[in-house]
Amino acid sequence: MVSLDELKGIVAGILQIGDRLDSLGPDAALLGGIPEFDSMAVVSILTTIEESYGVIIDDDEVTAESFETLGSLLEFVNAKLG
Repeated sequence: MVSLDELKGIVAGILQIGDRLDSLGPDAALLGGIPEFDSMAVVSILTTIEESYGVIIDDDEVTAESFETLGSLLEFVNAKLG
């Protein structure tokens, strides 16, 4: 199971936004809420999750709702990990 802090570390590292993510909780908006969070960021985050946790994420599993907030992304990742 991935923690919120682990996921924040992945997102912050990919977006290169340093400590800006530290104070955000699970309801923090990603898509539309963080200017650096674009389609390339989504691909990079998915790739990092696959490599870090040994899962395969199919294209048809990825939805805008999964990337709406930190909490929804965390739920998506943990569902993939089973």
